[in-house]
Amino acid sequence: QVQLVESGGGLVQAGGSLRLSCAASGSGFSISFMSWYRQAPGKQRDAVAAITPGGTINYADSVKGRFTISRDNAANTVYLQMNALKPEDTAVYYCHMVKYGVDYWGQGTQVNVSS
Repeated sequence: QVQLVESGGGLVQAGGSLRLSCAASGSGFSISFMSWYRQAPGKQRDAVAAITPGGTINYADSVKGRFTISRDNAANTVYLQMNALKPEDTAVYYCHMVKYGVDYWGQGTQVNVSS
């Protein structure tokens, strides 16, 4: 059974930075597709950033140049460095894993950006 545990959320002023972490239990992390999603109140859950097992990275247009996704396979952890945060980045951020064709989700971590 896979567990994804996010951490690093909180309250920050606009222009500030946060670093989210997602630690995965179990084996097979290095061959898993990892991504971050976010969901603002009353809105759908949208993809923010993704990283393949080979290190190919994609970002949503809204975060390009401000967010950086990375992974540490030795630590079974994926990160999301968020810089130049804006109030519209306020949302619950979720870690997502696809391993052997199965989807797993973390419980989410709240990010609030004040203006």
